[in-house]
Amino acid sequence: MSAVANAVPSASRTDPERSIDELDAAICRLSTRINAVSYQLLVLVREFDDRMGWAKWSYPNCAEWLSWRCQISLSTAREKVRTAHALRDLPAISLAFREGRLSYTKARALTRVALEHGEDQLLRYALEATAPDVEERCRQIRNVHPDSVRDARRAWEARALSAWRNASRGTLCLRVELPLDVGELVMKAIDRALEREEIPDGAAEGSRSGFQSQQADALVAIVKTYLEGGATESASGSSSTADRYQLVVHVDEAALHGGAGRADAPLETVKRLACDSSLIVVTEDERGTPLGVSRKQRLVSPPLRRALVARDRCCAFPGCHRKKFVEAHHVDHWVDGGETTLGNLVLLCSYHHRLLHEGGYRIRRDHRGELYFVRADGRAIPRCGYRVEDYTDDYATENPSMEGWGHADGEHENPSMEASGYDHGDHENPSMEVREPRGVYHLRVA
Repeated sequence: MSAVANAVPSASRTDPERSIDELDAAICRLSTRINAVSYQLLVLVREFDDRMGWAKWSYPNCAEWLSWRCQISLSTAREKVRTAHALRDLPAISLAFREGRLSYTKARALTRVALEHGEDQLLRYALEATAPDVEERCRQIRNVHPDSVRDARRAWEARALSAWRNASRGTLCLRVELPLDVGELVMKAIDRALEREEIPDGAAEGSRSGFQSQQADALVAIVKTYLEGGATESASGSSSTADRYQLVVHVDEAALHGGAGRADAPLETVKRLACDSSLIVVTEDERGTPLGVSRKQRLVSPPLRRALVARDRCCAFPGCHRKKFVEAHHVDHWVDGGETTLGNLVLLCSYHHRLLHEGGYRIRRDHRGELYFVRADGRAIPRCGYRVEDYTDDYATENPSMEGWGHADGEHENPSMEASGYDHGDHENPSMEVREPRGVYHLRVA
C-alpha cells in the first residue's frame, strides 16, 4: 500500500505560490499517467479473464468478480472487461493508450468501431477531438452499419426497471430503461393521465419540481387504475401460492442418509431441490408400487421466508446482490437432521445455491456461530475483499518476471498482446500448460 501511495504525488497541501498554468500542467501530467495506468489495468484484467482467475472465487464471470474486488459498479466492470479484450486486436490504439495519449473514455468508444472502420484514421481523429465528439462519431458510425439492428435488439433486451428505497427520506426512486419507441409510449400514457382533472397542479401546491410532480402523480394514477381494474377481475392466479409445477425424483431413503441405494439425480442435486420446496413423500416397494403418500408439507413456511428475506435482504454470498430468484438453503440439511429454523437458513441466489451443492464453496460457522464462506481450497472468502496490506504474494516476490508484463526486456512489438496468458515459445500446445502459478498468502493478524 505504501508503494502505491508513494507513486502518486501528494495533493493534500496547497501551494499559494503555484500559478494557474502550473496547476493546469500538473493536472495534465497526472491525467496522462492515469491513462497509462488504466491501460495496464485492462491488460491485467484481460490476462486474469483468459486464465479464468474469477472461477477460484466462485464467480460466474470476470465482470462480477471485478465489480466485487475493485468496488466498482457491475456495468463499469463489464465495460472494462469488454474493452480489455477488444484492445487485443487494436495495436495502434493500444500503443496510444499505453503512452497516455488516449483516455479510457476515447479508447472504450473506439474499440466498438475501429476494427471495421479503419483503426489508424479513427485514432488520428480521436487524438485531436474531445471525448464527447469521439463518442458521438462512433455512435454515428454504428448507426449506418448493417449490424445496427443489433443495437436495436440490445436496447430491447436491456429494458429494465429498478427501484431504490430510501428509508431516511421516506421515498422510493424508480429507474426505467426502455427502447426509445416504447419509452415514448409510456410518456404518452402519462400525458393522457395528466389530462384527467384528478391530477393536482404541482405548481399550485407549491411543489419545487412543478410539472415533474404532476408526472409522478400521473404515473401513480395509472397504477391505481390498473390495480382497481385487476381487483374486479376474477382470480388470475397471480396471488396464488399453488405450485407452478411438480418434479418427481426417485431416491432411496438409505442413500440420502449415506447408505447404499439409487437415485434419479446426484444426491447433492436432490438435496438442493429439497432445500426450499414443498415435499410429498411417496413410499414405494422394490417394484416401484406406491405403498403410501404423505401430505404435502412446506419446509420453509411463508412467515419463516419473510423473516429470512428481512434478515438477509439478498443473496448472502459475498459480493452478490441478487434479490430475484433467491432460495432458502439449509446450512445443516434437514436430511441430516438439520432444523428448518431461521438460524439454520441462509438466502442464496439460484446460481450460488447450485454452486454450493456442486462443491464450489462451503458455508461454515465461526466460534460465535456466525456464518462465513470458504472456497473449495479452504481459503475464507472475505465480505469486502482482501486489503493490499493484508497479504504478500511470495511467488511474485521470488519471481519478479511473473508480474504479468510480458518478456524480460519489457518491450513488445505489439503492446496489445501484452500479458496474453502464456509464452508461445515454451509450449507446443498452450492448453497443456499449468495456467495458474502457485501463490502463497500470509494474512497479518492485528
